[in-house]
Amino acid sequence: MRHFPIFLDLADRRVLIAGTGAVAEAKLRLLLKTTARLELYAPEPEAALRELAEAQGVALHRRPLTAADLPGAALVYAAHGAAAPDAETAALARAAGVLVNVVDDLEASDFITPALVDRDPVTVAIGTEGTAPVLARAIKAEMEERLPQHLGTLAGAARGFRGAAEALPPGRARRDFWTDFHFRTGPLVLEREGEGGLDAALAALLARHLAAAPTPGRVDLVSAGPGDPDLLTLRARRLLDRADVVIHDRLVAPAILELARREATFVAVGKEGFGPSTAQSDINALMIDHARQGAHVVRLKGGDASIFGRLDEEIAALDGAGIDWAVTPGVTAASAAAAAIGASLTQRARNSDLRLMTAHDLKGYAEQDWRALARPGAVAAIYMGKRAARFVQGRMLMHGADPGTPVTLVENASLPAQRILASRLDRLPADLAQAAPTGPVLMLMGLAPRRAPVARPALIEEMA
Repeated sequence: MRHFPIFLDLADRRVLIAGTGAVAEAKLRLLLKTTARLELYAPEPEAALRELAEAQGVALHRRPLTAADLPGAALVYAAHGAAAPDAETAALARAAGVLVNVVDDLEASDFITPALVDRDPVTVAIGTEGTAPVLARAIKAEMEERLPQHLGTLAGAARGFRGAAEALPPGRARRDFWTDFHFRTGPLVLEREGEGGLDAALAALLARHLAAAPTPGRVDLVSAGPGDPDLLTLRARRLLDRADVVIHDRLVAPAILELARREATFVAVGKEGFGPSTAQSDINALMIDHARQGAHVVRLKGGDASIFGRLDEEIAALDGAGIDWAVTPGVTAASAAAAAIGASLTQRARNSDLRLMTAHDLKGYAEQDWRALARPGAVAAIYMGKRAARFVQGRMLMHGADPGTPVTLVENASLPAQRILASRLDRLPADLAQAAPTGPVLMLMGLAPRRAPVARPALIEEMA
């Protein structure tokens, strides 16, 4: 990101606005929401601007901004709406070392002002790096509809109670208290008793939480899906938002990890075929150790946790340690890959069953019911098959498969770097070697990509 979002303390600090018309008026209306000391520099202010400044007690200087005005200023807004005077104002500000915003001129500005949703003291700032103001306004409108007006009232009551709440242990216990207040107790009290009842409600709620037994740790085994954050389930998103510890696979997309609490502890437990891997026993120990310390652990597993994710082993370890757990299912890579090529994994009169297979097991290449897979119309989704292409080809041909059987390989299914490779059984190893995929590949045996457009743009390569 080019512009780093921060919230600047403007309490009793000078903010200067230079401009005479509607542009300056709009900026002044926004800044009146702050507790800054506002000063307007306008030699000939338009009537609406002058009346607003006078009505709000803003210091109005009927002259241009000068270098002598800048010492001690926190921010300057160049709001003439004309290039020459705005450039002059910006030059003065920079010479004095004061940050300046030239309204509607991204390149000339040191900072930009986001679209704001104001529920004081709760503020939502929406920025698009100055590139899409229409989009920012649309998001703001949606947030205005979704966020109740009482948010600010509850946050204001909480501000004065934060010191008392420190009697609770930091971390999960304190978060549970504030979650209870903001989303259950606070709204209920506000509806029944009004703002005057919030202080007593906070005190009573704190007493209950202090007297409550510590919440035991637990583990949620969460499916991260094939990679696209939009394919996460709502429950997966909620669990990520609550997690104290996130133990994640190597292939979990960074965009999905961004959905977790920033304060959470992240532990990468990568597994890579024929490469460095974290032992399953170490993963089990990590889950158990963190849960025993009272943490809410999310074990974030790529794809669907129940498909080639060694889920049973992790559940057995948690059961053996007496740790509470639950599984959150998700979209597996086979479904994402089939969606990418616009095909159904099952079709009446074509295949009455579907095989989800791994090309590797603990002993090496995995043996399958090759005779069934070689039948006309059979469909299989083969996971972890990049290095096993020649093995799969040999077994299929040995058991009578048609050499022209379509095989589609989907690399990075659902991600922006998704790539679709259309091949056939007789040339599968050669095509795969030529394509040299670097990401995870799902092999769809018996399916060819359609030419219809798909939801996510993808490169479809017909291998010669």
